[in-house]
Order: sequence, then structure tokens, then C-alpha cells
Amino acid sequence: MKEPFLKRPFDFTLSLIGIIISFPLWILIGLLIWLEDRGPIFYSQYRVGKDGKIFKAIKFRSMIKDAEKQTGAVWAKEDDPRITKIGRILRATAMDELPQLLSILKGDMSFVGPRPERPELVTQFNGGIPNYNFRHVVKPGLTGIAQIYGKYDTPPQHKLKYDLLYIKKQNFWLDLKLIFLSFLITFQGKWQSRKKKL
Repeated sequence: MKEPFLKRPFDFTLSLIGIIISFPLWILIGLLIWLEDRGPIFYSQYRVGKDGKIFKAIKFRSMIKDAEKQTGAVWAKEDDPRITKIGRILRATAMDELPQLLSILKGDMSFVGPRPERPELVTQFNGGIPNYNFRHVVKPGLTGIAQIYGKYDTPPQHKLKYDLLYIKKQNFWLDLKLIFLSFLITFQGKWQSRKKKL
């Protein structure tokens, strides 16, 4: 599916500015993560992008080291005991997502779109949720309708409805609105406890 005309230039410019402005924050966050348990600062995973393309996404680590060594790929819960102290703050403010600005700059992601999932979860959801793979006709995003109007533990089949709504309605002005709402939620520190209505 062809993306809106201004989407890529906007993504590139804003992600570059965002990386430059937030870089001192990257250093502070990295130091706090390291001081808590002397573990890795970043956490990388393979994710499924547009047209099924696999790419590597990087985030600030918000869980204990080797969090999925025993469980394998599972979704984190809001009160997940594997989340570190600094990780809870990062998740509440979505600051753990800052390194994904690099994926936007590179072109693997966009600011707005369906959130990218791991290949093993995509395989699982494709087998049990009708039309799930249709969310991959656009680039995955840092935020989207499902993230703003859904809840942290919203089931994937319900998030899909939001994702498909975005794909149907996507335009530059909708992107600006969703980015603005995302900033509001970030500054309020309520990504995991919000109760917005569409």
C-alpha cells in the first residue's frame, strides 16, 4: 500500500531531530539501567515490518537480564515481575522506545502505524486471528490508534481492529494528531494506566 506523500520526509526529519535533541537523555537512561543491575543497556529483537520484512528493533532494556530465557516469547504484563525499577518508569513514559527512532530514520518503521511484533508471535496470530497479516501492508509504527485508545493488555484481536482502522483512514493530519496525543500521554507518564475513548 502506498503511504501518504509527506510521511517518509516527515519521519526522516523528525526522527533525526528527535535523536539529536534526546541524546543526552539516552546517556542518562543508559547510566541508570547499568547502575541498577550492571546489565546490558539495550535490548534488540527481530520484528516483522512492511510486507513481512524482518528487521532488528532496539529498545532500552526494561526487564531483568535474560527475561525470556525460561519462558520464550511472551507478552509482558502491566505488573510483570520481570520489569526492573527503572524499567517501570521507562515503560510508563514510553522512554524505552527512544532507540526505535533509529529504525524510523533507517526507514524500517514510521512514527505512526501498527506496532511491530516478533516473527514467532506473528506466526501464532496469523493462525488464529483472521486478517491479522493485513496489518503488514504499511510500515510498523512507534505509536498508533491501538496504543492511544487501547490499553496495555488489550488482546491482539482487538488491537487489530484499531490497526485496520488506521490503515483505512491513514493520512498526514491523522498522523500529526496521533503523535500529539502520544506526546501528551508521555508527559503525563500514563502509557500503562490511561483510559482514553475513541
